Amino acid sequence: MQTSQNRSTRTFMDYSSVTQAMDGICGLYERKLKELNPATRNITYDIADLYNFIDGLADMSALVYDHSIQAYLPYDRQWIKQKVFQHLKKLAH
Repeated sequence: MQTSQNRSTRTFMDYSSVTQAMDGICGLYERKLKELNPATRNITYDIADLYNFIDGLADMSALVYDHSIQAYLPYDRQWIKQKVFQHLKKLAH
């Protein structure tokens, strides 16, 4: 991910699974919310807020290892938004 146009804000994160990566993205957003609202104990958000966070980043993409071809496949922020939605939907049930 890259938080601004400045390339020095580019950060790489490594997760063992897509599920863990989606947890990580939600955690990034939740930490940002706590940073912006330090006095608020319980912070809630909906999927549109999370999408706005993802869209507000200069760049966000994922490289996911595909064992069948033994290579990493690139995915864009739209794919990430679909996966994070599916992930949160599973957690809600």
